[in-house]
Amino acid sequence: MTIAVAAAGISSFALLYAPQPVLPQLAEQYHLDPGGASLAVSVATGALAIAVLPIAALSEVVGRRPVIIASVVASVVFGFLLPLAPSYPALLVLRALQGVAIAGFPGVAAAYLAERLGKAGLAAAVGAMIAGNTIGGMIGRLAAGFTAGPFGYHGALLVVAGIGLVCTVVTVLALPPGEQGTFATTSVDRRRSERLREQGRAVLAGLGAAVRKPVLLVQYAVALLAMGSFVALYNAAGFRLTGEPLNLSPAIASLVFLAYAMGSVSSATAGKLVGRFGRRRSLAGALLLTIAGAALTLSDSLPMVVAGFVVLTGAFFAAHAVANGWAAAEAPENARGQVGGLYTLSYYLGSSIGGAVGATVYGHAGWTWLIVLTAAWLALAAAAVLKGTFPASHVVKASFAASDATKASFSPRR
Repeated sequence: MTIAVAAAGISSFALLYAPQPVLPQLAEQYHLDPGGASLAVSVATGALAIAVLPIAALSEVVGRRPVIIASVVASVVFGFLLPLAPSYPALLVLRALQGVAIAGFPGVAAAYLAERLGKAGLAAAVGAMIAGNTIGGMIGRLAAGFTAGPFGYHGALLVVAGIGLVCTVVTVLALPPGEQGTFATTSVDRRRSERLREQGRAVLAGLGAAVRKPVLLVQYAVALLAMGSFVALYNAAGFRLTGEPLNLSPAIASLVFLAYAMGSVSSATAGKLVGRFGRRRSLAGALLLTIAGAALTLSDSLPMVVAGFVVLTGAFFAAHAVANGWAAAEAPENARGQVGGLYTLSYYLGSSIGGAVGATVYGHAGWTWLIVLTAAWLALAAAAVLKGTFPASHVVKASFAASDATKASFSPRR
């Protein structure tokens, strides 16, 4: 089971973020600014965010395994179609469809593990799953970054699709069944319409339960703000590293994604961190450490920039592992899929909005103002954790207020 879930995570996250290291090449090819090029990432994560709740609800009916299998297969198919896109708008459409396909894995995987393992060992299992996701993100980004030079971004995307295909085969062959969906366990002699109504009521009841607990709202807020900050920084990383004053080649610049190895280690050990310090202190500390790592990247010294990315990446994935595991552990039994879906919705909504806003801020004002913006988002997430209850509407309003204040304060970057 561990190998199968890890393989699915590697495939999903390699494909989801494959365009990130080639954003400068996309910008040059299609005459885009950093904000426009970042749409190649944001439309996929945005589509994933929109699709994750319906797919999580579907998993309550048909079961988790069929959804995971369909997700990894379809996402690989779109991965092979991407290099054939005749224009940038066509590429964006395919990326949106790929985001919908990918949504089946992150939206269902935590609930699948909870059903297989129960609460005992769940934190460690979720940490291991996120470690696999981290490895996938790193492999996909490195493969795309190193092959973009000799093969162009078309070839780079094709290479990542090939990696996804290998992992998909492993998942299909090795993933054991989870609990059956409610459709499968309903008595065969009941009318279909009655079954569908019953299932619909159960899904809605689970969704209501998923938003009633304040501790779950905090985890959704953390997912939104922390992921938005993280993707904003990495969307702009290629432009910063290949531009003045660092002037690295695209292949060398892509080595920054080796920092994901630290994320793999930190997420896998998040369970031990929670066991020693508790969830609240562990999560708030990881968010504050992410801010510290981001601050290190303000330096024009390459070693300092690299150190900053290592620290912020490790800290972010530790925070994500704690928050995701916390949400899964606190999920009501009848709302596991809905809680996983809402967490993933928040996570990828943050990726989509935060990544696009961050790249736009970088394009107009430079790296310093991007760090100011992301530090504000992360500090807000830490405050939500320490306070313990933080209404979701306040999080969204404060997030956009911070963004508006930042954009109002900066002057165009030379």
